[in-house]
Amino acid sequence: MLDQFKGCLLGAAMGDALGMARESTPPDFQRLHEGYRRAWRGHPNAGLRPGQFTDDTQMMLLVAGMLADGTYSEQGYAAALARMYMNEDLRFPDGAVDAACRGLLLSGERLCGVASNTAGCVSISIPFALVYDDLVDVTERVVQACSVTHTLPAAHAGAVTVAMLVHYAIRGRPDALTLAMKHADFEDITLGNKIRGAVRLASEGISLESALSVIGNDVTVYQTVPLAFFLIERIQDVASLLNTAAHVGGNTDTIAYICGAYAGAAYGKSALPGDLLEDLEDRDEIESMATRLYERYTTKP
Repeated sequence: MLDQFKGCLLGAAMGDALGMARESTPPDFQRLHEGYRRAWRGHPNAGLRPGQFTDDTQMMLLVAGMLADGTYSEQGYAAALARMYMNEDLRFPDGAVDAACRGLLLSGERLCGVASNTAGCVSISIPFALVYDDLVDVTERVVQACSVTHTLPAAHAGAVTVAMLVHYAIRGRPDALTLAMKHADFEDITLGNKIRGAVRLASEGISLESALSVIGNDVTVYQTVPLAFFLIERIQDVASLLNTAAHVGGNTDTIAYICGAYAGAAYGKSALPGDLLEDLEDRDEIESMATRLYERYTTKP
């Protein structure tokens, strides 16, 4: 199971780094460039090198470190996130995270999340999915953590759905996608219907270009999460899954992040492309974090 913990965090960061250069750009399937790339000049991520990740992985690692240390609290997470933002270390945060961080700084770190349905808090659900066995614990802790930046139940539903996908995958459930869809139905019926429709399109063999016109690729959980589920259902090969997810445009870093987290959780670190691992930012630190989370998981009361 340690290999799956490592694979999950590394796969998430890998997908994030692959999608980093194409975040907010149109989809491009004519030339599926393999490997990490630099964002075009003028892009918010233009200062990042190939293989570096965005705020999705930064926030995941922030929460993971606190969970591994046994020091996690919403107030502590909010304070650490606000410090990252104040020091300009947080890389191109989405609008809701940006607004929440500004609110934290202006209010003296009083929690003041934003009513937003963006997928900006989805990434922090992964550490909770790994550490906690009980599904109620996972759901409640993800919702509370997401509320630091996002107060809208739709955003919470997207984060819980991704958490359940990873939770089941890392525990060896071959029906992880189906089980996560059931949780989506319970959390937000609209999101559940959109995910179910996306998975149905994938099984029917619709082209990716046509699927994008139906599902969409924007920053809301209503498009980001269903598109990730579509890709996971459609593409079984890990390298192809990550590479394709990195070219869907729009919220491509988060979409590829979800695909990478799932692939690593389901198949382990050993299934991740070696060349991408080699050039991934902070690879050793991420692997060490996964080990710490695994130790926390196996020794918790």
